[in-house]
Amino acid sequence: MSDKGKNEMIYRYYEMPLDSPAIAFFDRLDIREKDRLHFHNYMEIGYCYGGSCNIVIGKNEFACSGGMFTIIPQNTPHMTIFREEIPCRWEYLIVDTDAFLSDIYKENPCLADHLIRRVNHLPYLIPEKDQEKMAGLIKQLLGLMRKREELYLEELKGLLTALLINIARLSREEPALISPPKPANTTIIAPALDYISLVPERPIKIEELAAMCHVSEAHFRRVFVECMKMPPVKYINQVRIRRACDELQRTNDSINAIAARAGFSTLSTFNRNFRQIMGISPQQLRRHSEDRQTRQT
Repeated sequence: MSDKGKNEMIYRYYEMPLDSPAIAFFDRLDIREKDRLHFHNYMEIGYCYGGSCNIVIGKNEFACSGGMFTIIPQNTPHMTIFREEIPCRWEYLIVDTDAFLSDIYKENPCLADHLIRRVNHLPYLIPEKDQEKMAGLIKQLLGLMRKREELYLEELKGLLTALLINIARLSREEPALISPPKPANTTIIAPALDYISLVPERPIKIEELAAMCHVSEAHFRRVFVECMKMPPVKYINQVRIRRACDELQRTNDSINAIAARAGFSTLSTFNRNFRQIMGISPQQLRRHSEDRQTRQT
């Protein structure tokens, strides 16, 4: 993708498995990549095993190295800046805190709501030596999800409950770890972003997105550009093209069929948007993918 959109914000939407409150990403070794400012629909918990990088949260930038962990609530803009000369190894948990706590404490919804507010209160960047118990729980959860032994989900729920309770305590015990960023308007447009991620192939009207967010269309457009650094239509096209990229590399379906499933009414519109966003044609992306797979076999 070209650099002309490097200041635009990205919404990273994750689909949670029906049987689990969390997903994990292992052995993420990033050497030269510069992340883009982005936010998630779920909480992100990251553990840095080694190396050195910088973490940007809102408008603040912090140095990070091995033996530190991050807690980034949903809808919190952030990014990681990796240094070319120092490889940095991360592993991540993506957690549906709201649904998990609501289920665990379904007999006490007031407590569930209180904990949900507390765990999503602030982002944190913490050295392991300052919170050894929490770091231990994070590494246990990552290990559990890597091995996936029999009944691991039952053990996961117990460890995750303990971790989230410890995170809830942080807002009282260590309020100065990271100053709270100004409230992000990403929360306002989150319902629309979820909808776009779930059904990008459907015809999407901006007035309908605004109604989902309970704001006027003019206010929705203003907040969307403020948060995402691009208008809604451009964002919708980017989501559609990302879906098409995935299908071009995973399937042998025709480009016509992929374009239609991605929500483009004509092949010419699809090709034009694809080249604008990706810098190459759909045919070129598929050839690059096929060449890469051939070299690996």
